[in-house]
Amino acid sequence: MANGDSKLLGAQLGVLTSNGTASIAKAEFSDIVPIRSIIVRPDDDWSALAGQQVRVGGWVKTARKGSKGSRFLQLNDGSCLGNLQVFVEADKVDLGQLARTGVCVVVGGVLKLPPGDKEQKVELKVEKMVHVGPVDPADYPLPKTSLPLEFVRNFVHLRPRTCTISAVIRIRSALAHATHIFFLERGFLNVQTPIMNCSDCEGAGEMFQVTTLFSEGEKLEKDLLKNPPPSEADVEAAKFIVKEKGDVVALLKSSKASKMDIGDAVAELKRAKENLWKLEERSKIQPGIPHKEGKIDYTRDFFGRPTFLTVSGQLQLEAYACSLSKAYSFGPTFRAEKSHTTRHLAEFWMVEPEMAFAELEDDMNCAEAYVKFMCEWLLEKCHEDMEFFAERYDKSCIDRLRMVASTPFERITYTEAVDLLIEVVKNGKEFENHVEWGIDLSSEHERYLTEVKFQKPVIVYNYPKDIKAFYMRLNDDSETVAAMDVLVPKVGELIGAPEQVHLILQSILILERGLPVDLYQWYLDLRRFGTVKHSGFGLGFERMVMFATGLDNIKDCIPNPRIEGRAD
Repeated sequence: MANGDSKLLGAQLGVLTSNGTASIAKAEFSDIVPIRSIIVRPDDDWSALAGQQVRVGGWVKTARKGSKGSRFLQLNDGSCLGNLQVFVEADKVDLGQLARTGVCVVVGGVLKLPPGDKEQKVELKVEKMVHVGPVDPADYPLPKTSLPLEFVRNFVHLRPRTCTISAVIRIRSALAHATHIFFLERGFLNVQTPIMNCSDCEGAGEMFQVTTLFSEGEKLEKDLLKNPPPSEADVEAAKFIVKEKGDVVALLKSSKASKMDIGDAVAELKRAKENLWKLEERSKIQPGIPHKEGKIDYTRDFFGRPTFLTVSGQLQLEAYACSLSKAYSFGPTFRAEKSHTTRHLAEFWMVEPEMAFAELEDDMNCAEAYVKFMCEWLLEKCHEDMEFFAERYDKSCIDRLRMVASTPFERITYTEAVDLLIEVVKNGKEFENHVEWGIDLSSEHERYLTEVKFQKPVIVYNYPKDIKAFYMRLNDDSETVAAMDVLVPKVGELIGAPEQVHLILQSILILERGLPVDLYQWYLDLRRFGTVKHSGFGLGFERMVMFATGLDNIKDCIPNPRIEGRAD
């Protein structure tokens, strides 16, 4: 057995006691034994657990009555999909309070092998009740019955207790782990790009603005109500005092008064001028958002200019790739699209690698290898959760992962893809969205290519320049750019990727898109000072979760979905 395998087996089985039985390891930083380490055994042998004393904690999924008033609880702590059966005798606790869905318990006891129970391989007989977190069943919104995912979205804070969302979170965690392993082992450096930007990477304009003008305006209005601005008469009175103090100073100087007297008079004049300045400034204050020449005055905003939540960390990441060769970021991005479709979120996570000395084909190779790696990782690490999704939501999800992990991706140009779609339309296929050269392929087009035509992932490259961002390299035909998308069954576009252009074309494209050149001057500097060919891509993390699990709505693939009208 390899050293890594023995460590894994040891972590799950625990350590051997002096008599040769396996002692279950407690969770690090806790006195609790994870339920996963009890019910998930790599050798499918639970006999060595019998008689061991353990303490577990979790939330009651269901409860049923036993003999003599006892209860059998199904306890889950989120460490795995399965539950641990807990047997509680009537004299241990108020069983009426205990046997309710959602109750949290911490119990100590001894593990037993249930006689003749085919479903339960091991159970815990409670000897000590350590903690009970009660639930009022009249108020608890998640009964033990299966609930529609649309319903549990109304209880985002409690929905991780459902089987589906807990499995989604474990899948997300595994994919995040796989992401870092993939890139770090290949020499990429993890870079945290900024959440707030002045520039628009995508040029779409659908961005969330970050400003303190509204909050500062509200504070100002309250302050003006409490301390009204000075009137014109107040300002004139202050001017008169300044004149008086000035006259006194002039008189003292002309009469050759002492330096001390003149100094005191000058100090009084200075204070009078400072008071006048404050009154004049305060008299100019207007409630509400500050304006200048008919426009909002962003120079008085926190950052001194319009600032937005990022739609991509790519531009900043390029700066690091052009210094460190390989870099990647993994973080939240934002798009203010007023869309309630099953494919849109206002906040979503992106994985964005960037490579210097790499062209579009290198980019394709990296993207394909990354997607395959994640599929293999889930098949190896998340078999129980994947079986759950195959049983409940998408029977083909595991086969789809195996197919992607083992099949070379098809690679076609955008023009070839459009020609294929036009041909099937001529043969009677109907799409909701019209097909012609120059369109941005819709989800139905992408899924036709991956699910019907090729029945595997497809990389489409060399897109029309007008439907892609300004930073992509223009091809020799002057009509297309060196960009590619990775399309997969179930979701369509999973990855988008460009090869970046040189300085002159970059400047021209920025101007053509009507973008302010001064905001992108730092970006153009990357082309002026030691430029190099570089490529990268962006993978929508929630779309990868959709692809893996077979879930139909992206709102169920993220812990806290943010959409128009919902940020609570």
